[in-house]
Amino acid sequence: MSETATKDAGGPGLKTVVGASAAGTAFEWYDFFIFGSLTTIIARHFYADVGEATSYILALLTFGVGFVVRPLGALVFGWFGDKTGRKTTFLVTISLMGVATVAIGLLPDYGQIGIIAPILLLTLRVLQGFALGGEYGGAAIYVAEHAPAKKRGFLTGWIQTTAAIGLIMALSVILITRVILGVEAFDEWGWRIPFLLSSLLLIISLWIRLKLHESPAFKRMVAESTERQAPFRESFGTWKVGKFVLIALVGIMFAQGAVWYAGYFYTRFFMERVLKVDVGTVDGLILAITLASAFLYVFFGWLSDRVGRKPVMVGGMVLFLLAVFPGFHALTNAANPALAQAQASSPVTVIADPATCAVQFDPVGKTAFASSCDLAKSVLSNAGVSYDNLAAAPGSVASVRIGTVEVASVDGTGLEAAALKTARTDVETRVKAALTAAGYPATADPAGINLIAVFGILMVFMVAATAVYGPQAAALVELFPTRVRYTAMSLPYNVGTGWVGGLLPAASFALVAWSGNIYFGLWYSVAFTAVAAVVALIFLPETRGRDLNTIGD
Repeated sequence: MSETATKDAGGPGLKTVVGASAAGTAFEWYDFFIFGSLTTIIARHFYADVGEATSYILALLTFGVGFVVRPLGALVFGWFGDKTGRKTTFLVTISLMGVATVAIGLLPDYGQIGIIAPILLLTLRVLQGFALGGEYGGAAIYVAEHAPAKKRGFLTGWIQTTAAIGLIMALSVILITRVILGVEAFDEWGWRIPFLLSSLLLIISLWIRLKLHESPAFKRMVAESTERQAPFRESFGTWKVGKFVLIALVGIMFAQGAVWYAGYFYTRFFMERVLKVDVGTVDGLILAITLASAFLYVFFGWLSDRVGRKPVMVGGMVLFLLAVFPGFHALTNAANPALAQAQASSPVTVIADPATCAVQFDPVGKTAFASSCDLAKSVLSNAGVSYDNLAAAPGSVASVRIGTVEVASVDGTGLEAAALKTARTDVETRVKAALTAAGYPATADPAGINLIAVFGILMVFMVAATAVYGPQAAALVELFPTRVRYTAMSLPYNVGTGWVGGLLPAASFALVAWSGNIYFGLWYSVAFTAVAAVVALIFLPETRGRDLNTIGD
């Protein structure tokens, strides 16, 4: 990295360009992940009047809003980035993200200002997602437009690793603050400190980025351009560029959203909710694999400079498709062997009239689930127990078969709330007793967890995720001409990560709830990844080494 980043006199070196871009993006990911890591505490402070379960769901939905609005931020900041320049735009995005994050740390909670508190929280979360929608494209393009063609994958790989660095920073700051203050003080007021620390990160990021110059490719375009720019019309209104927007979305970003979020987030959900592994153990494992995989992004970016973007990314997709179902089954055996043994020796079947069975997925916590089938399935879903379905005679009362033992459910349709609660408790007590007798553990035994095996399994998913993600920035930048590059690449990126990836945990859980099979939710990731692999193989061009100044000419 001894080369200069630009031929202009006084231009910043590549180390400065990469360091400033990566540092700022890592700080933005830090801001974004703090909220997700503190969801339980935020639920208690801002949704205190709706009950524990519903408050947690509402906090998760508030977190999800940040993903939903990211494509809007991509469009707005992409347009400004293509019209006014890369540097100015990502100075704005980092400022907006930093201010919104600090404001969350200062926000009065529900007990102080009532319903205004969650409304303000939601607004700030929207601003965070809006800002992040414009950040990634600016940072990736800025580095790529400075980098030598033969090092573009390696240098943009540092931008790719910022998501992992941001997550490491968020988890580390929260852990250290909790240890220093103690759990009680942290839960009461100390949770605000990680948010407030963003003010320092914001100052550092702005100071570093203010030293940067505009990218040489953008300056050259402005100097040589004779036509009025129209980023939206050219990106989405012409087939010449629009087809590559679609290829980028389906052939690259579908896989990135599915593979990366399955590896980082769905594995966490699966271990916590289904395998009943202690939250602290799960946090430690996620932090360990994040640390271990951080530089794989750079490695696969470097590898793509040698063999091409396409084979590395498609290789990651294929690895994920081959590993996902065997890997999650192996995860069950390694993290909760008692559960795996119980599933094998005493499989569970719900025998019920299909007409009385609803999908066991309730994102707002208001569904009663009163039929005999619903009561039986809700007990099993809450316990994280996998089950098969067997049709019974119409109108019959459902039962749960655990091995050779059969437990009758109760039909709670039409019962008053108190009576329904009593019926549900009765069914839950009897089903859980039968599960315990059959060897189903209430929680994973810490002594029985094979941590080395779990770490190894998770790392397989990380290798797949980093292979897909590492070369991605270079591949996206190389698909589009300079005059619309920010707009054209930012939208597919943020739809893939924000919608396909951001909705993955909820959608996968809905599939599990619908089927009763704890592994059925994996089909969400498999479907998106398989489609991406086929589209990439057939339609995605190899872009390694392209001259960024001549694309689209």
